[in-house]
Amino acid sequence: MAVALSTAFAGSAAAAGRVDTSGLHARDQTNFDRFIVKYRSGTSATVLQKNLAGAGRGAAKALSMGHLRKLATGADVVQANRALDRVEAESVMRQIAADPSVEYVEVDRIMKPMMTPNDTHYAQYLWGLQSGTPGIRADQAWNSTNGAGVVVAVIDTGYTNHSDLLGNILPGYDFISTKSIAGDGNGRDSDAHDVGDANLGQPSSWHGTHVAGTIAAIGNNAKGVIGVAYGAKIVPVRALGKGGGYTSDIVDGLTWASGGTVAGVPANANPAEVINMSLGGSGACSATYQNAINAAVARGTTVVVAAGNDNADASGFTPASCANVITGAATKNTGTRASYSNYGANIDVAAPGGDSPDCTTLIVSTGNAGTAGPTTENYKCMAGTSMAAPHVAGTVALMQAVRSTPLTPAQVESILKSTLRAFPGSNDKPIGAGIIDANAAVNAAKTY
Repeated sequence: MAVALSTAFAGSAAAAGRVDTSGLHARDQTNFDRFIVKYRSGTSATVLQKNLAGAGRGAAKALSMGHLRKLATGADVVQANRALDRVEAESVMRQIAADPSVEYVEVDRIMKPMMTPNDTHYAQYLWGLQSGTPGIRADQAWNSTNGAGVVVAVIDTGYTNHSDLLGNILPGYDFISTKSIAGDGNGRDSDAHDVGDANLGQPSSWHGTHVAGTIAAIGNNAKGVIGVAYGAKIVPVRALGKGGGYTSDIVDGLTWASGGTVAGVPANANPAEVINMSLGGSGACSATYQNAINAAVARGTTVVVAAGNDNADASGFTPASCANVITGAATKNTGTRASYSNYGANIDVAAPGGDSPDCTTLIVSTGNAGTAGPTTENYKCMAGTSMAAPHVAGTVALMQAVRSTPLTPAQVESILKSTLRAFPGSNDKPIGAGIIDANAAVNAAKTY
């Protein structure tokens, strides 16, 4: 079978598929066993099976490839029967792509929450929302709106039952397909609760709960914190678990959150006007990510992403380097670039992300005290572009709430960029033209 397949390739005039090897150079991933393959329209199941059967020829150790599932974007997820190093993985990818029925092949990369380590001291003063030098002036925007009527999807670790957030949570979905990553004993299901992502000696982060709280923690309830758009609703999309999450799960979550169809998953009853993705990994934007983002934007959903926390150019990170997203860098409480924040031409806007040394200079939001599974609700102080992105997403929710007809994603980006607050000082690296100004953006959205 393999010989016949090889002969067919040699005699074909069609071009071979594109091989995207950027995922092989991720700094935190050295073994690979899952790949995303986009077959050309009309490719039969028989051809697909022959293609996979021919992969792994010449491997020093027995290797077989199996089909896992089809993505909502039309690509297929395939998996090797063992972990491969970079050399083996590239060889397999090139063998798959040699078939003219293949459009492209890429690594199904692991993505992780973007969070910088920080102190755990608690502080309730939310400088990032205020009208002082480093803030986004959400307090002024609240004179016009609190975001009521707008839905924000948070693709992250899920959520915990926090009394300062739960009233603003709508039904979500758990898109983690791998049990070892999910940690809840099963695969995909309708329960988006965060069961904890403790891994390799690190405690659970409750990252999704923190991000969701920055966007829409309940306001004016005489306790805890208040979200940027405290009247908006959150649709939690669980795609990150122990060790992060696969690109294939994240993009299916992105498709579903924006109102697209994902096989085997009930339709989202509350499609989001804005999606927050405080996650990422190294490597330039892949075709799989870009296709899913383009489709979400075409449905009218604004996609906000974190720039990354590596003090490096965002062009080398995904989804920060993707087109049709709003990429947010992080500022500290002086209003200038946080030490860890990625930078460069891919940055669209900056927003409060916090920086050392303690909770008065970090971002405080909803959390949980559990080190493994959830226990008692609390408030956590964190720093990162993961914390900057929800300030942006919350502002987008405020903007959409004052509209009788929704702004398009392109209009949202244009307004945000045209209403930025100037940085109060110079930045050592470029992170856009300024800090988002929620009040100015809301006022502009009213008359756009």
